Amino acid sequence: MGRQDEIVKERLKKISELRKQGINPYPYSYDKKDYALQLQEKYSKLASEKKTKDKVKFAGRLVGFRDLGKIAFGVMQDNSGKIQVLLQDPETPKEVQDFFKKYLDVGDFVGVEGIILRTKRGELSILLNKAEILSKSLLPLPDKWHGLEDKEERYRKRYLDLIMSPEVRAVFDKREKIVDSIREFLKNKDFKEVDTPYLQTLHGGAAAKPFRTHLNALNIPLFLSISPELYLKRLIVGGYEKVFTIARNFRNEGIDKWHNPEFTMMEIYEAYSDYNDMMVLFEEICENAAKKVNGSTKVKVGDVELDFKTPWKRMTMAEAVKKYAKIDVLKMDARELISFAEENRVELKGHTWGWAVQSIFEHFCEKNLIQPTFIIDHPAETTPLCKAHRKDKENRLIERFEPFCLGAELGNAYSELNDPVLQRKLLEDQQKELSGGNEEANPLDEDFINAIEVGMPPTGGIGLGIDRLVILLTGQESIRDIILFPFMKPLDSKNESKKGESK
Repeated sequence: MGRQDEIVKERLKKISELRKQGINPYPYSYDKKDYALQLQEKYSKLASEKKTKDKVKFAGRLVGFRDLGKIAFGVMQDNSGKIQVLLQDPETPKEVQDFFKKYLDVGDFVGVEGIILRTKRGELSILLNKAEILSKSLLPLPDKWHGLEDKEERYRKRYLDLIMSPEVRAVFDKREKIVDSIREFLKNKDFKEVDTPYLQTLHGGAAAKPFRTHLNALNIPLFLSISPELYLKRLIVGGYEKVFTIARNFRNEGIDKWHNPEFTMMEIYEAYSDYNDMMVLFEEICENAAKKVNGSTKVKVGDVELDFKTPWKRMTMAEAVKKYAKIDVLKMDARELISFAEENRVELKGHTWGWAVQSIFEHFCEKNLIQPTFIIDHPAETTPLCKAHRKDKENRLIERFEPFCLGAELGNAYSELNDPVLQRKLLEDQQKELSGGNEEANPLDEDFINAIEVGMPPTGGIGLGIDRLVILLTGQESIRDIILFPFMKPLDSKNESKKGESK
C-alpha cells in the first residue's frame, strides 16, 4: 500500500469515528463572521505578547499544523489570506485540543472561535476555545516546501495550485480588475454591452478553422463562434451606435504560449468612426487598464519593461518590412516578392502580392515589435471585411491595423466595409476558397449581406485579445498562466494515478 493510500485509509477511519459520535464531517453551513485579511488589517498595530478580549469566528482550510505538546500552532487560509490559530493550556479547553489533534488534518476545512492576540514572535493569532470540522479532506495537500513544481500538474489541478500558491490567485484577481476597468472605461463613453450567440449556423468574422457540432433538436450542423463580429455589425445596422461584447471564441487551431482553443475576446463597434479613431480608443483602453491594475503604464515581463503610455508608435506594414527585411514592397511586384520570400525561406500564405507582403512581415518583423506598436495599412487579401485604403490608388491596401507587443498581436481593427455590393463579391470569393478546401475562409452569410444592404453607417471596429493583454499586464509567461482552466491533453489513467501521488 502506497503512502497516499495509507493517508486516505486513516482519514476514512476518522470520518467513521466522527459519525459514530454524532458529528457530521460534512455539515451544511457555518456562520462565518471574520476574514483573515480583515483581521490582519484591524489588528495591525497590536503589539507582541498583547491579548485582546475580542472574540472572532473564522473558517477556512487548515494548511499547516505543529503540535508542541502544551501548545500547538495551526495556519488557516481563507479567500482573503492566512492567519495563525493557537491551542494552549489553559485557555483552550482540553476537549477542543483533543478533538483538533485527533480528528483534524492539514487540508480540512475548519470553523474556529476564540480571541485575538499577538504572539511573542509577532504573529497575529486566534487563541481557540472552540473548533468544528466543516469538511474532511481525504487526499493530502502537496508537500509544504515543494508545492506543485511541475507546471503541467499546476495547470491540470488548478485547485491545488490556488491552495499552495497565493501569488497565483493574485494573478486572477488582477485579471478581474483588468476586465472590470475595460467595462467601466467603455460604459463611461456610452458603449452598450451586448451578448452574441456562441452556437451559430454559419461561422464568420475571422480567418480561423471552426469547431463543429450538431443540434439534435433540429438535426442541423452548428459551429462554435470564432468571432462575434458579424452579429455586432447587425446591431449597428439596427440602430446601436456604440456596442461591445466580451465573449468566448473557439478556434480549432494550434496551442502555444499565446493560443488556447477557447479564449476571451472583446469586440467593439462605433458608428461614424474609422480605424484612426479605433487606434486612439485601443491605446486608451490598454493604458487605462495598466494604470488601474499596476498603478503605472509600465510593467516588467521577464527581462523586458513594457510601457503602455499613449500615444503608441504607428508603422505601416510596408515601413516595418522596409526596416526589418530591408526591402521596399511598394516598389516590388508579386513575382519579385515571391522570389525574395523563397530565397529567405519564408513560408508563403499565398502567391499574390498581398499574401507575400503579409508572409514577409510575419517572418521578419513581428519578433522585433516589443513595445506597443500599431502596424497599419495591411494588404487587401488579408480580410474581406475591411474598407479599401482611401489613399491607395492601386487598391492593394486596406484600412486595417493590428497592435503588437512583445512580438505578439494583441488585436485587430478596421474601417469596416459597408458597401453591400463589394461585401457580397468578397464573401463570394471567400466561399469559393472555403469550398476549395481552405478551412479558414469565411462562408457567404446571406443574412449578414442582407443587413448591410439595409444600410450600415461608416463604422470602426476593434477586436482585442483579453487573454493576451492580461498576460502582458500581469507579467506572465503564457496564456496558461492567466486562464484558470487552460486546455490540457488528457492523461491516461496510469499516468494520472502516478502524478496524483504526494511527494
